[in-house]
Amino acid sequence: MALGQPGRNLKWYISFELIVRSSDYSFSANISVDGCMTSTIWGQYCNQTMYPLSCSLFDHHSRAASLSNVDFTTSQSVISCGDSGISCHGVDEQKVYSLDVMDLPEQLTITARNVSVNSNDNVNVSSIPLMCYARHGAMPSVALHDYSSDLNKAPLVINSPNLGRWFFAIVPTNPGAMRNETRICYSVTGQVFECPSGKAGFNCTFERHALETVIRKDSIPFESYFLPVSGPVSSESVNFPLEPLSDKFSRTVETKNLWTYFLLNVPRGAAGGNIHIHITSKTKINYEIYAKVGGSPSLESWDYYYANATSNSNSSMFFMLYDSSEQKVDFYILYVKEGIWTFGLRHSDISTSNTSSDQTLMSVSVERCPKKCSSHGECKVALDASGLTSYSFCSCDRTHGGFDCGIEIVSHEGHVRQSIALIASNAAAVFPAIWALRQKAFAEWVLFTSSGISSGLYHACDVGTWCALSYNVLQFMDFWLSFMAVASTFVYLATIDEVFKRTIHTVVAILTALMAITKATRPSNIVLVIAIGTLALFVGWLIEFSTNFRSFAFPSTYWWNTDNRWQTMRRWCDNLIKTVLRRFRWGFLVAGFVALAMAATSWKLESSESYWMWHSLWHVTIYISSFFFLCAKAKATTSSEDEAPADVNYTLTRQDSFTRREG
Repeated sequence: MALGQPGRNLKWYISFELIVRSSDYSFSANISVDGCMTSTIWGQYCNQTMYPLSCSLFDHHSRAASLSNVDFTTSQSVISCGDSGISCHGVDEQKVYSLDVMDLPEQLTITARNVSVNSNDNVNVSSIPLMCYARHGAMPSVALHDYSSDLNKAPLVINSPNLGRWFFAIVPTNPGAMRNETRICYSVTGQVFECPSGKAGFNCTFERHALETVIRKDSIPFESYFLPVSGPVSSESVNFPLEPLSDKFSRTVETKNLWTYFLLNVPRGAAGGNIHIHITSKTKINYEIYAKVGGSPSLESWDYYYANATSNSNSSMFFMLYDSSEQKVDFYILYVKEGIWTFGLRHSDISTSNTSSDQTLMSVSVERCPKKCSSHGECKVALDASGLTSYSFCSCDRTHGGFDCGIEIVSHEGHVRQSIALIASNAAAVFPAIWALRQKAFAEWVLFTSSGISSGLYHACDVGTWCALSYNVLQFMDFWLSFMAVASTFVYLATIDEVFKRTIHTVVAILTALMAITKATRPSNIVLVIAIGTLALFVGWLIEFSTNFRSFAFPSTYWWNTDNRWQTMRRWCDNLIKTVLRRFRWGFLVAGFVALAMAATSWKLESSESYWMWHSLWHVTIYISSFFFLCAKAKATTSSEDEAPADVNYTLTRQDSFTRREG
């Protein structure tokens, strides 16, 4: 495995995945880094020169002419950098420059001046593409870079650049009207814009507070918390209020999106620890937190962020979010690097949002093991190869696990009990299956039987007992057949011909299959399935009504005789109510809805800790509710009014039409 042009001064993590099929194994790894001996040469054979841009500090007045298009009226200094002379090289030839950023600047620009061609070609100089590729900490290329720009059209602008060494590769390209031996000449200048002390953000309009380190007593290895250098904060407390630090500029800056920046230094001894951010308030917290190492964070550039409980960096393996709400923010940044860290708090206007006297308290600390291993483990330390950076981890007891030992691990006996509950609870499918078989509803019998079997096989695979098929296939079959069984129960309650019932079943099968294949574990699926079943039942009733009353019509005198009209309507409504009352066994119907409500409640209460209990209850209640609904359908009876008249024997007699003559 080769890593082309890795970043300099960066820590790389390489993991190995071992697939062990025997009791003994061994492996060896060799990691080598190839590079040039000095920082002023580069290339595959270290035979190309790198040109550093030398810098000098200018005061506020001397830079005004060069910043005609940028309003940095409140900035304190501009560092101007440039090459010592004119650079000339051919088309598609690359020239590399380097620039060291020593402080936390707000902007870095690279400009090409005095672009010319040292030939007699009739070429418009402004049309020559002069591409510049920039990369932090490593050599840039056309395919791999952080920023790029055509310097012949506009300067390369990098907002909130990171600390460290930046590399710039400038490559002229041929617009089509130049000869290959033509050389392009230019001079390179760079400018680093820095805000005054205590200021940050665009145009240096926001406050930046330095946080000083307070060592925790008796902390081995290094642990600390951070407090503002200036402000109403007691050194005995790890928390500090945010409102006094924000009110300073909320009265002077008219904008809806305000920022407060906090600056802290993680020394080498603290590297490998975990930064803990904790914010609490009695009212809703209107802060979004953005973190960046070696630079100032912004909406476009950050390493980690937290906007709310659902929008954050939780997908990163180095970000651990705990129980956060509208009144609390609690997360860790794991295994932090040494250097300058900046935290930007983006919030709405303090003067309009914080009208109460409640304070928002914030704490920033470097801890070794989050939550002190939740009192279920021991915090241990391991050193890296250099012996200068220590990494901490929790060694949990036998009944707990996770990064902070906060997850309770089930014992072997408990795992067996939970597995039996999840698998055996599917036996409740026997009740609706047997009832459907007795009523000769063979389609429903197949559905409930296959649903119970597939659910048992899926959970047997899910708990690691035995997988009859692949996990994805078993999961799809479990959810799809369960959805089908619930929806088909409603279809069964409609008394319609089999041709219509098969059509409705086909539509329900397609819809439930789409639900199971797209997002089977969606919490709202139970509501969608019940809605589909209810809609199918309603369609079945419409078909039944239109079939039984297709020739129904009122007599012609109905609309003219008021008394007759009301009597007919009353008699029709009475017959409808009697039909509905005769259609169902209402005791079973009410019991079915109660069991269905219990199933929906258990589905809603499922969590990682109590999944086995609530999901087992879901199996039992959903099948029992289907059983009650099947029992609620009464046998079809015919009312006395609709009965056909009794059989009457008629005797046909023959009568001659002519008068009999006497013989």
